[in-house]
Amino acid sequence: MAATDPGYQVDYARPVGEASLVPPTSPQWRVFKNPVAIAIGGVAAVLLEFADARIRSGVWDHSTYKVDPIGRSKRTGVAAMAGVFGPASTARRIIGGVNRMHRKVTGETPTGEAYRALDPDLLDWVSATAAYGFLEAYHRFVAPLSEAERRDYYRDGEPVVRLYGVENPLTSDADFFAMLDHLLPRFEAHPINLEFLAIIQSGKAAPAVPRFLHRALARAAVSLLPDEVRRRLELGAAFDLTRADRLMLRPAGRLADRVRDRRSPAWQAAQRLGLPGDFAWLSSAAQKRMLGQHAVAQGAVPAT
Repeated sequence: MAATDPGYQVDYARPVGEASLVPPTSPQWRVFKNPVAIAIGGVAAVLLEFADARIRSGVWDHSTYKVDPIGRSKRTGVAAMAGVFGPASTARRIIGGVNRMHRKVTGETPTGEAYRALDPDLLDWVSATAAYGFLEAYHRFVAPLSEAERRDYYRDGEPVVRLYGVENPLTSDADFFAMLDHLLPRFEAHPINLEFLAIIQSGKAAPAVPRFLHRALARAAVSLLPDEVRRRLELGAAFDLTRADRLMLRPAGRLADRVRDRRSPAWQAAQRLGLPGDFAWLSSAAQKRMLGQHAVAQGAVPAT
């Protein structure tokens, strides 16, 4: 599908009042509103997926990634944002379209191993890499999240990932590492991993952003990989985060967390729900107060 395909168009502002699959008080809203965390976490997730030959072959052989990596990445991003911020009916429509495309994805790896995109273990791993990648990128490069917030983040994403057919959604970091340990013997280095990182470092996804920032983003994504994964993928010292990267990326992540973008899915989704547009930028305590006031104004609870 093209980036302008109607199937991937989302109106986050309408229908007015329609709930999202993920509640606005969820840590998911906080994480997904931050473009730095999404960029870094998204690249890390792809590296974790491509570590498995079945997923790598499926993406490379059955999608437009080879000829249009930026467009394909943007469509994946739209699906992710729709799942968190979009009206539930829109999220279900987009996810349904993704599932229909995935039903057609079958084949063999270069070594002759058969795969299907809808294999339960592949669905579970793809979901896990995205959830962990975005969360960990926010935690390291924007603001730390408590253990309780991390558990809430995983829990709140379950309605979304279940629609994709995920049978074992993450409930904790321990779940992620258990799944990782199970799959780790399959992981291997491959030229496609380096080709993917070269695309990210090229800056083609956002030509207006200086290339050195794209290179820093790629190194930040590699830094999120567990040590053994990085060793198996042979991503050596050339991908180490530099001191300059750290001095640049963390302030950039924190600054992005304060920019209240009225065009963003988070802002429009909040307004759709009758909340202030900057709801996702408020503290948890402020959100609870705001929801209480909103309920009173709507007559859902008596004023005190």
